Amino acid sequence: MNDTKNLSASDEHAFGPLVTHGRFPYRPIIDADNFRWPGDTGLAVYLGLNIEHFAFGEGLGAALGPVSPEPDVLNYSWREYGNRVGVWRCLELFDQLEMPAGVLINTSLFDHCPEVIDACLARGDELIAHGHTNAQRQSDLDERGERALLLHCRARIAERAGTPPSGWLSPWISESHLTSDLLGETGYRYTLNWCHDDRPVRMKTRSGSLWSLPYPQELNDLPMMVARRLDGRAFADMIIDQFDEMLEQVNSSRHPQALVMGIALHPYLVGQPYRLRHLRRALQHIAAARAKGDIWLTTPGAIARHMDEMERAGRA
Repeated sequence: MNDTKNLSASDEHAFGPLVTHGRFPYRPIIDADNFRWPGDTGLAVYLGLNIEHFAFGEGLGAALGPVSPEPDVLNYSWREYGNRVGVWRCLELFDQLEMPAGVLINTSLFDHCPEVIDACLARGDELIAHGHTNAQRQSDLDERGERALLLHCRARIAERAGTPPSGWLSPWISESHLTSDLLGETGYRYTLNWCHDDRPVRMKTRSGSLWSLPYPQELNDLPMMVARRLDGRAFADMIIDQFDEMLEQVNSSRHPQALVMGIALHPYLVGQPYRLRHLRRALQHIAAARAKGDIWLTTPGAIARHMDEMERAGRA
C-alpha cells in the first residue's frame, strides 16, 4: 500500500535535501580529469609545515599533558620548543633532501622569532597565511574582524616576503559562514581549510571563485600524535602507506588521475629528535620516488597556479 499521499508538506520538508554550503557540487573521485601534473606525473606531493605562536598565559593551544590553570607553563613551553629547536631541525632535514615546503605561519612570528621566517624565505619556501596566532579561533570574529585579520596577514607577509600570500589556512581550521567569500574579496587564491577531496576543487564565493586544495586531517601529526597518541614510527609508516597507495591509484589503468597528497607537520611534534628520525625515513622514501620522476614534489601555491593554467586550457 502506498501511503506517500498521506505525507504533509512539513513531513516532506523534514525528509528533503539537507542544508548545504552551496560552495561546490558533489563529484565522485572516479570521474577522472584529463590532465597530469608537470613531468607527466599523476601525484603532486607537498609538505605543509605549520609554524605557530601562542600567547603566554591565555588562549588556545594543543596540550601534551592535562591543561593547568594559567600560566600553563608545561604546555606553553612544549609548543615553544617547536620555534626554538624543532623548526630548525625540520628545515635542516628538508635541506638535506632538497625538498620545498609550504610554510603556514602565524604573523605573530614576525615579532617573536623573525629568524625563522627569514630562514624559510632564504630556502625559497612558500609562505601561507595561517592567522595571527593559533591561540585564537577565526570563527569567533564578526565579518569586520575577520576581514581585518585576512588583510593584516596579507600585508604583514607581503612586507617581509615582497609578495602577498596566495593561500590561507585558518587557525584550528575554524571558519565562519563568510570565510570563503572574504578570502576571495581580500585577494587570496586558494584555501587549505577543507579536507573533502584528493584533488583541487573550485569553490563558489560571492565575488568569484576560490581553489580549495587538499589539506590532510588524517596525514597530520597533530590529530594523530596528540589525539590518537600514535608514535613517530607509526606516523612515518602512515606517510609511506598513503604515498604508496596514492601512487598506485594515479597510475591505475581503470581511473588514471591527477591527485594531491599533503603532509601536515608541526615542529613541536615532528621536530622532537626521536620523531624526526622516523620522519626522515618517510621523506627519504618520497625523495627516492621523486628521483625516478614518479611524482611532482611541490607547494600548494604551485598547484593552484597549475590548476589556473589547466582551467584556461579547458582541461580542468
